Amino acid sequence: MLSNALTDREGARWAPTDAEIGRFRYLAESTRKLFLDTVFRYGRGHCGPCLSEIEILISLYFAELRIDERDPKSPDRDRFILSKGHGALGLYCVFAQRGLIETKELATFEALGARLQGHVDSIHLPWVELTTGSLGQGLSVALGMAIGARRLGKDIRAYCVLGDGETQEGNVWEAAMAAAKFKADNLLAIVDWNGLQGGITMEVMPSLEPFAAKWQAFGWHVIDIPGHDIGALLAAYHEARMVRGKPTVIIARTVKGKGVSYMENQVEWHGGTVTPALYDQAMSEIEPRLAQLESYR
Repeated sequence: MLSNALTDREGARWAPTDAEIGRFRYLAESTRKLFLDTVFRYGRGHCGPCLSEIEILISLYFAELRIDERDPKSPDRDRFILSKGHGALGLYCVFAQRGLIETKELATFEALGARLQGHVDSIHLPWVELTTGSLGQGLSVALGMAIGARRLGKDIRAYCVLGDGETQEGNVWEAAMAAAKFKADNLLAIVDWNGLQGGITMEVMPSLEPFAAKWQAFGWHVIDIPGHDIGALLAAYHEARMVRGKPTVIIARTVKGKGVSYMENQVEWHGGTVTPALYDQAMSEIEPRLAQLESYR
């Protein structure tokens, strides 16, 4: 049975209550803890880009995407592509929170023959729509899914999360042009704009700016929001569903390494090893926030 928490396509209630926002914030913080637990125990994972995407993924999987928990390939499901495929472990932790995989499977992350690889793998994990990691590929495929759904007369939306550095790829802008041409209003792109890649994004490629104006010039509806604000994300998803005749992009302004002070806005924490001392420091920051949100559990 297709379900999500807050929306339907007939205009019924979508706005979250304060209690629902609190629960999503609790889920985001508990996902951060689960992610750090996994990285610490098994020594692998892209810390910065996973922590910046957490609120985006929690709001999608707990409030926006229509999926069938019993059938990952339900033909009427919404499609989600994590084009920034190195954000894999963050997505797996959200899957575990949502009950789509067992939490104990996180122990197999990047193990030989495991389903949970360092970049998302659609061959072995049915909840993944596209194997990604070679950046710039996801938006084109999401567009194809959106167009295909419309031609079949299906009420399906396609979602694609991209990294900001990824938008330096030419394929992204080819897909952007085509999406506007085909008036793909059932396509939503979300750019996780955390400002860092192998360096500072705007130093690597200064001509990305003016970023919002570029998408507008390509014929997209643009929503520019703080990317860790659950309420702003949910309002943006609702706004995107109301747009007709053009695709929508959300520019989600995030913080690389969000929630762990020594990782925040530090390019060296694109990856990195979490030592026992660093793990304890991270938990000293995350656990008090979880305690404050405990009533929303």
